[in-house]
Amino acid sequence: MARKVRPATGHFITLEGGEGAGKSTLAKALAARLETLGLTVDLTREPGGSPKAERIREALLAGRIKPYGAFAEALMFQAARIDHVDSRIRPALRRGAWVICDRFIDSTRVYQGTLGEIAAEKLSALEAVAIAGLMPELTFILDLAPETGLARAARRRRPGEATDRFESETITFHRRLRQGFLDIAAAEPQRCVVLDASLPAETLADTAWEALSSRLPLPQIAPA
Repeated sequence: MARKVRPATGHFITLEGGEGAGKSTLAKALAARLETLGLTVDLTREPGGSPKAERIREALLAGRIKPYGAFAEALMFQAARIDHVDSRIRPALRRGAWVICDRFIDSTRVYQGTLGEIAAEKLSALEAVAIAGLMPELTFILDLAPETGLARAARRRRPGEATDRFESETITFHRRLRQGFLDIAAAEPQRCVVLDASLPAETLADTAWEALSSRLPLPQIAPA
């Protein structure tokens, strides 16, 4: 039986981009600014975001699904997304929260679609089941040279920690990844905003906040 879709009362923002682009840092900065306006914010991520989805995340990033091919990975990502959307994102939106998610459908479209070469119609069918009509209102694409992003990712790893399933791919893979996100942004300008992720974190947050303020309704603070 198809899941019923009810209109959300909150707002849904996603952040996308390559490895080391600074998505989680920007997400926290935006959340802090929204909270100063008295708004409730739910910070989450994909794959993961709910207990069941986090277990799937562990298997995916450890590379345990990779030997089965891109389609199997896509199935696992969508399985995690179904639980994440149903148990966390949609309930938060119904409560009136602003949900900020580090990665969502665009990552699957690029990693498993563009790079995994899964046919667009197959991926669209899986996506439709997973999100049941729930699209982000605003998506920030953090654009960064892959060499810079991978260097950042390497610096943040703890001593002895291995690279994950996707960080260990070739530089050619990461260059195609970058272009895949830019292609999505060009195709959906009404939803996507490209940000220069090489900017200092505070400047990047200012730029993102300006775009958010112009696209989504924010409460006005009355003068003291």
